[in-house]
Amino acid sequence: MSYSKKHIDKNEVHEPMAAYITTDSVTSFYSLLTGVNPGKASSDFDVLRLARQGLPKKVLTTLAQKISLTLQELAGIMHINERTLQRYDDDTVVKTEYAEKAVELARLYTRGQEVFGSMDKFKRWMKTPSHVFKGEAPVSLLDTSIGFDLVLRELGRIEHGVFA
Repeated sequence: MSYSKKHIDKNEVHEPMAAYITTDSVTSFYSLLTGVNPGKASSDFDVLRLARQGLPKKVLTTLAQKISLTLQELAGIMHINERTLQRYDDDTVVKTEYAEKAVELARLYTRGQEVFGSMDKFKRWMKTPSHVFKGEAPVSLLDTSIGFDLVLRELGRIEHGVFA
């Protein structure tokens, strides 16, 4: 037997093929974002397609209502002038960068709901100033990607019981 044959035999993997995908969180935030439950068809690629296409203003305002944000708070997070956002028609598709922020918001709030066990508890936590965030409410940090990361990391700590 040649060396190459022995080498191939030793590196074979004898594991059944499986897909390790959890669609619950994708489905949850997808439905939070669109108001539609996509069923098993939703995936990260569906969300990618959605973000690339842009979102109608109505989707953004509906998301803001679902997660208890004012139009002013939403405009600050999206880096868009509040008056400009108000002027858009409900069916007007806003730019891709705003759609991306909306996807980030929907993912964050879905994750928070998973950690806190209820959307209402998470929304209260988001609006409550915390010493962890130097006396600021977590929602006030969402105007930057760094702020999103800080909030997500804190959610991970809460989930694992690390309150330092």
